[in-house]
Formats: sequence, C-alpha cells, structure tokens
Amino acid sequence: MTTTANRSGTRPIAVIGGTGPAGMGLALRWARAGEAVIIGSRNEERAQQTAAAIQHRAGPDANVSGMENSVACAAADILMLTVPFEAQAALLKQLKPAMTEGSILIDATVPLAASVGGRASRTLGVWQGSAAQQAAELVPREVSVVAAFHNLSAEMLNGDAPLDCDVIVCSNDSDAAQLTRELAAKIPGVRPIDGGPLQNARIVEQITALLIGMNIRFKGHAGIRITGLPPTAYR
Repeated sequence: MTTTANRSGTRPIAVIGGTGPAGMGLALRWARAGEAVIIGSRNEERAQQTAAAIQHRAGPDANVSGMENSVACAAADILMLTVPFEAQAALLKQLKPAMTEGSILIDATVPLAASVGGRASRTLGVWQGSAAQQAAELVPREVSVVAAFHNLSAEMLNGDAPLDCDVIVCSNDSDAAQLTRELAAKIPGVRPIDGGPLQNARIVEQITALLIGMNIRFKGHAGIRITGLPPTAYR
C-alpha cells in the first residue's frame, strides 16, 4: 500500500473513532510528536472539525486531517481503533473492505459493562477471549492486530503534562508490536512494554475497569507502572 508520509518520513496514523476523548488525546500527542494523523469519524464534517481543533492545539507544523472512517482506513495502513466495545464489531465489519494488505490495527477497545448510573464496573466476557481477539477475527487475515493504549487516561492525554503510565503492548506480530511500542514512546511520560501474545490482551483489558473504579473513588487519573524489569524491557 502507498501512503503519504509526513515530513519525518513516518506513515500516517488513522485514528478510527478519533472524535472521542481517547482518540482525540492520542491524535494530539502524536501530532505534537511530528506524526501525520488522520481523524476518522462516521461524519466527515465532524472529523474535519476535530482535526482543525487538534491542529490548532498541536501547532502550525502539525499534520492533521479529517475523513470519514472508511476513507481514513484506505488512506493509511496504521489504524488506531478507539471506539466503545458495543460499536467495535459492527464498525470493523463495515471497514473490512477498506483495509489493505499489510495494515496494522491497534485496538484499545475494552469490553466494559455499565452499572446502575452508567459507571463502568466490570468487563464483559468475550467469546474470543478479549476485544482484541474479537477484532482479529473480524479484520482481513493480512491485517495484524495489536492490543495497546487501554489504560491511559483520556483526560491526561488531552492535556499538556507528561503522562505517568506504562503501555502494555500485546500482539502475535512482533514487527507490528515493535511499531506500536515506538508510537507509545512518542507520548511524553509513557513507557511501552512487550506484553506478549494477543491472548494476554484479556488481562490488560480487565485492568481498565479496576482503574476506572479507582478514579471514581479517589477522583484521580490512575495509570499503571510495571516495576522490577531491566531497562531493556522498555525499549
């Protein structure tokens, strides 16, 4: 697939669901780091409005555009999925024809169940084992799926301060996992860690419900740090 590279020669990143808080935050951080970012949305006008807002915050040298989701998928081979679990399957089925061979889908979906009052209290059981494994069944065979970025605070991502959080990256494709760790390392304060095969995404997804509960109780922005590993683990 041929994609348009930004000034530093990197491949553009299409953030599918990029008008939500998590998608906007990741797009902002990558735009500030010099990555070319495409905001994807069901509504092209909303995508363009969000892209313009991120461009304004990221600075005049930022490269941010907005497109309808399927057009965004066709324009990039690095796809970042940031949608609620209830929208994941239907959206991936819709976008499957637009995904090209060799694309990488980075999935941050968490199968959260809402308790009374709408607060997420636990994760739902997924027949495939995890939301990421479900995604792997729904995309073309030639698309590599990576699970990552589940446990970053959307509010912190949309701010200006460095984050105090590790990003655990799980995939069956070592090259796709390495690229994802490189993207994570571009976010100030984030340390990427190899979390092993995609089946481990189930554990990482479940941590999110715990963190949300802590954030509600203590009115904070909890993340995770993995300690006791050698420095090589964070490369």
